[in-house]
Amino acid sequence: MATSVLSRKTGVIVGDDVLKLFNYAQEKQFAIPAINVTSSSTVVAALEAARDNKAPIILQMSQGGAAYFAGKGVPNGDQQASIAGAVAGAQYIRSIAPAYDIPVILHTDHCAKKLLPWLDGMMDADEKYFKEHGEPLFSSHMIDLSEEEVDWNITTTAKYLKRAAPMKQWLEMEIGITGGEEDGVNNEDVDNNSLYTQPEDIYNIYQALSAISPYFSIAAGFGNVHGVYKPGNVKLHPELLGKHQAYVKEKINAKEDKPVFLVFHGGSGSSKKEYTDAIGYGVVKVNLDTDLQYAYLTGIRDYVLKKKDYIMAQVGNPDGEDKPNKKYFDPRVWVREGEKTMSTRVAEGLKDFNTAGQL
Repeated sequence: MATSVLSRKTGVIVGDDVLKLFNYAQEKQFAIPAINVTSSSTVVAALEAARDNKAPIILQMSQGGAAYFAGKGVPNGDQQASIAGAVAGAQYIRSIAPAYDIPVILHTDHCAKKLLPWLDGMMDADEKYFKEHGEPLFSSHMIDLSEEEVDWNITTTAKYLKRAAPMKQWLEMEIGITGGEEDGVNNEDVDNNSLYTQPEDIYNIYQALSAISPYFSIAAGFGNVHGVYKPGNVKLHPELLGKHQAYVKEKINAKEDKPVFLVFHGGSGSSKKEYTDAIGYGVVKVNLDTDLQYAYLTGIRDYVLKKKDYIMAQVGNPDGEDKPNKKYFDPRVWVREGEKTMSTRVAEGLKDFNTAGQL
């Protein structure tokens, strides 16, 4: 059981517990789905699926998702809405997660160069929380400088890891571009060669970051694309991840076969075999977003279509012109339908990644 290696069994875990959970995942050959959340509703949908399937979960907020958490009416010119929304979302997740009796990693998603003020603001909040509680507010963050020159990417990532290290905070970085479009970042037209990371890059990153802290992971490109595309349009090569591991193992003379913690981005729409192969090469985290957005919609869509004649007015429906419709248009009813269909799709991911039943 994964909880056997954790000092904190439920709620948001940090530091050594995150490291131990990822080590356990590699040992037992499973990956933890990272669910993009934008509201309390999507948070509980993910937590419910993880609880019911006896699995750990990663909840993450993107820059846009964090801003949505704050409210679309809040200006975000200098990332103030994204910072405030991320902090509010983190505090909510920390408050509610223990009620679901599972371990949760609290993470933030892609932070490109232009969004670094967002990361700076969140790490300010982490350091404040650390002074008060002895741990950071967030378990981990992601810095994504994959569109930048490789040396600058590594140097800047190292700078942020140095800031995170005293708090034992995890940092995920990306090398090699993830194609497609997500959250306003469009890589649909990049050269295909940019989608595949080289083993030398992985080793250079490992060498630079491991000298600072053990709390880091690498999202290496192996043809990944954000979004869902027709079968055959995306060429994933998870076997490249095995070559990365073998190269680093040889270079550092490691005893373990998988010295690097790897991350699978653009997980929506991939096949079960692609997931399984990637996990076998040391992937411990798989991002899921697009599939879950659609799953959430389907529950609400189907409810609205089914109950159309009961939500066209506050009073009056096929059962009688004087019949009230409050029990049909109450947001707690139709929002819940979206939660249920999203939760079902999260559960599918937990099974695909072999996470279900690990607690």
